[in-house]
Amino acid sequence: MTSSAKIPNQKEFLSRSMRRRLWLLFLLAPPVTVLIAFVFYPMATAILYSFYEWDGLIKGSFNGLGNYYNVLLKSPQNGYLLNAFTNNIVVFVTLMVVQNGLALVLAMFLAREPKGYRFYQVVFFLPVILSTVIIGFQWKMFLNPIFGLVNQFLRLIGFGEWALPWLGWTETALASMMVVNAWHWVGFPTIVFLAAIQRIPKDYLEAARLDGAGEWQIAKNIIWPLMAPAITIIVVLTFIGSFNWFEIPYIMGSLEGSPGYSTDTLGLLFYRTAFGSVSAGGSNFGEGSALAVLIFIFIFSISTLVTKFLTAREIQIN
Repeated sequence: MTSSAKIPNQKEFLSRSMRRRLWLLFLLAPPVTVLIAFVFYPMATAILYSFYEWDGLIKGSFNGLGNYYNVLLKSPQNGYLLNAFTNNIVVFVTLMVVQNGLALVLAMFLAREPKGYRFYQVVFFLPVILSTVIIGFQWKMFLNPIFGLVNQFLRLIGFGEWALPWLGWTETALASMMVVNAWHWVGFPTIVFLAAIQRIPKDYLEAARLDGAGEWQIAKNIIWPLMAPAITIIVVLTFIGSFNWFEIPYIMGSLEGSPGYSTDTLGLLFYRTAFGSVSAGGSNFGEGSALAVLIFIFIFSISTLVTKFLTAREIQIN
């Protein structure tokens, strides 16, 4: 082959290689730009702001770790932080047990493909696609102690003594909001669990039944272990969502975590600290940024550890 024949081939190869690189750049540029603009830049800005004193919107002198000290150790900020953090833990544990437990039961029910099961899938998932703002506002009306549908129904069936100010008592406010949140989101883990169950080869289940295994043994020893990847996803997403919980307590309660800070969360505390409120007074970008950094570090660290821990115990289907 002559050198003149090689040159066009080399040019054609370089041209194809260049097109691949340009196409790859075209695909990666938008998500990378979004990550930089809406994740990395705000996070870097929050870290920077957390080391300065602030007077409203005016950045003051360098403060070192002073804002972190105020948030973690200075009263009353540390009390608010501990209370909000405790509520977030309660939310996570409750949603794991109630919301995801119910989702697992519903998924196993749907996996048996009862009559009309596709209709049930739509019904279970429908609340997920509704706006959280609408859900919160609507349930706030339902739980109204005077004209709410919940209390009217309780009085109608003869349980008038159970007609409580659900969002007005410290003993019931947080629980009521968690029930609403579970109703709103239970459809999502249900669909994820259902997809995981349907992925399990039916030969495994039939072989177990032929060997005399009961339904409980099949669920415990076959279905649940093989659902580990889906469970990992749901656990991590529930953890992240629980510690970013903001919309429901804000809409159904208030920015102050009423009543009596019983529904306060880290998200509400951050908003009050950074942008001001009745209890927090004026805005404090420094302490708010320090709190945001601490929340991010905590969620990222625990999510990473949980993911690695659960992933190491997953059983792969060949």
